[in-house]
Amino acid sequence: METRQIGRPLTRNEDPRLLTGRALFVDDVELPGMLHAAFLRSPHARAAIRSIDTDAAKARAGVVAVITAEDLGEYWQPGPLLVPPPPIKGMVFRQRCQVPLAKGEVRHVGEPVVMVVAESRYVAEDAVGDIVVEYEPLPPVIGLEAALSSDSPRVHADLPDNIAADVHQAKGDYAAARAKAAHLIRRRFTYDRGASNPMETRGIVAQWDHKAEKLTVWDTTQAPVFIRNGLAAMLGLSERQVRVVAPFIGGGFGPKMMMFYPEEVLVPWMALRLDRPVKWIEDRLEHFTATTQERSQVHDCELALDARGKILGVRDDFLMDTGAYNPYGLTVPLNSQCTLLNCYDVPAYDSRFRAIYTNRTLVTPYRGAGRQHGIFVMERMLDAAARELGLDRAEIRRRNLIPADAFPYHNELIYQDFAPLTYDSGNYAPILDKALHAIGYAEFAAEKAKARAEGRHLGLGVVCYVEGTGIGPYEGAKVRVQASGKVTLATGVGTQGQGHFTSFAQVVAEQLGVDVRDVEVTTGDTDVFDWGAGTFASRGAVVTGSAAHGAAVEVRTKILKTAAEHFECAEADLVLADGAVSIAGVPENRITLGELARLANPMRGAVKPGTVPGLEATSYFGPQMGATAAGAHAMVIEIDAQTMRPTILRYVVVHDCGTVLNPLILSGQIQGGVAQGIGNAFFEELVWTDDGQLLNASLADYLLPTALDVPRMDVLHTETPSPLNPLGTKGAGEGGAIPVGALFAQAIEDALDLPARGIEVSEIPLSPSRLWEICNPSG
Repeated sequence: METRQIGRPLTRNEDPRLLTGRALFVDDVELPGMLHAAFLRSPHARAAIRSIDTDAAKARAGVVAVITAEDLGEYWQPGPLLVPPPPIKGMVFRQRCQVPLAKGEVRHVGEPVVMVVAESRYVAEDAVGDIVVEYEPLPPVIGLEAALSSDSPRVHADLPDNIAADVHQAKGDYAAARAKAAHLIRRRFTYDRGASNPMETRGIVAQWDHKAEKLTVWDTTQAPVFIRNGLAAMLGLSERQVRVVAPFIGGGFGPKMMMFYPEEVLVPWMALRLDRPVKWIEDRLEHFTATTQERSQVHDCELALDARGKILGVRDDFLMDTGAYNPYGLTVPLNSQCTLLNCYDVPAYDSRFRAIYTNRTLVTPYRGAGRQHGIFVMERMLDAAARELGLDRAEIRRRNLIPADAFPYHNELIYQDFAPLTYDSGNYAPILDKALHAIGYAEFAAEKAKARAEGRHLGLGVVCYVEGTGIGPYEGAKVRVQASGKVTLATGVGTQGQGHFTSFAQVVAEQLGVDVRDVEVTTGDTDVFDWGAGTFASRGAVVTGSAAHGAAVEVRTKILKTAAEHFECAEADLVLADGAVSIAGVPENRITLGELARLANPMRGAVKPGTVPGLEATSYFGPQMGATAAGAHAMVIEIDAQTMRPTILRYVVVHDCGTVLNPLILSGQIQGGVAQGIGNAFFEELVWTDDGQLLNASLADYLLPTALDVPRMDVLHTETPSPLNPLGTKGAGEGGAIPVGALFAQAIEDALDLPARGIEVSEIPLSPSRLWEICNPSG
């Protein structure tokens, strides 16, 4: 067996269960006497509720309960603020969080108004149709700029306006930079909404065991410990009485991290009240209006440059649609504000954002979590600047990259983790050069000219990006060697397909000298490990991986100490490999880890004072700040000039996420991110009417990229280890998605020679029809 486990391209430990249908998902949970829930949801973006008649629904055979906000009594209360705002001087922040069921007024299409519990989902849905609600439609708030008008309706009548937050951050002196600039570039950009659309929608099952006085909840959540803690507090139970299990989850992407959806609050409450298991599984229509969304920003940006194209400063003022409520604080706009600086040396920066309440679905982080927006703005501004200065687009980027000797690089802003935005390590120029070489940048002009002579429209794009990853507060891990010789690892984070069962096992196996297949990993079960924050912000490998490493190192120390006592030799004389400890040079003189585990947990005899039995350890890791990954994407695209349909001919990713734990899993993460980025850039857009109705709330109308639209790609890696954690890792879960919008815009402009016609792509997402409109402004 190889002693080195980290860095090996191992196939995933979890795949046999997934591929053979033996993995547990929430909808697989079937319990005796289970009831099923359905929800009556608002058909209006904004309306007053005048009356609710539930008599017919209650009379329907098979209906067990019909619940309105009034029936909840003291349990009806706004949800918690999940992420408080950081301490930024002068900021305005007005918190309004969603409620379990609407009372008095509905504020977005899809907001739950009535809950029905019945013997089957079929009966529950029919009973929903029996309910009569008298609404008085009110004028909704939809457009961002219109929402700022003094005569705009207010989403929350108790607020003076629709501003949820107003935050200004700055570094350097932008006014001075502007005054001495040789060139000023000004542009407006829009980045509109999309839905996450995981294969598995949200779901929750709750069971109250009155004999054990214990509530068990199976939930498609990315943060099971927070759910456990919150439910215990709300239901008046001790945390010991609540078990939350996040089993296999068919895609999370951020919206399943948004803790305390109304359904997560109501289903356990009903299970406790009825003393019967209750299940609710979200349908696809519900997903489009009831699950949180992301994007929708409008940026007005100015870039100041000297005569050589060196950035002197940037000013950006943007609006962000936060939807009807704001439970997740300022994570998304802070990410946009901070990530706009990208991998470039920006001496002066002046940025203001206003988060705006609208009568649309809530906004919380979705893969990339606002970073796409900042990258799109900066990369588009550099493209415009390159044209004005007559510079090559790669060259203007190269001239502005942060040099390798400038790290750690301090950006002087407060990031989403409340710490000053600092890039811990990096070497950006080789990343860009590697991407240019891999895509054939030097040869592309000739390739494009040849294609054009054949009537084909080829374009190339190349963009850079950074990704803030691995933020705190902390995660923990418990490692134990069993008497069988097998090793267990337990952690509080959930898993949604990232390969945690393998990469965490590699970290532990490396220290304990066992085969990766002999490390059993348990994630997301609060009865097995009950501390932690959750899976978000590309933090699993960094924070949980480091905790697993720490626990494994401690167990290794115990193994060697126990073996040295057994052999009556020095620990330095021992070799730990292949699931056993032997004396160096005498491999036949060995003892297995299982035997050592039994020695460390004796059933008879005296135990030395202070001795902790067993070969196990629990460790926690909390980073002082996030680690910064970086990369470059390059793409060659062909556009059909008649249909405006794009075909990706080549796609290259060069990614630096520090130490690579498993290149096979890493490539899968990046490719999945690129696939979502392609959807976000060119296919996916939620289309709303002026009165807040969603027009394409189905997979028949909402365009997702298929396997035919996602190309094979070359994924290349560089490694600049992070100094912030013992593994040197940085996150990689979102980098594939972050720069794709900017990449598409640049490549499309190149393919259709749009700048020569005075046309620029300043919005995302696109579609063939929208691209045709941009290219033909006169119709």
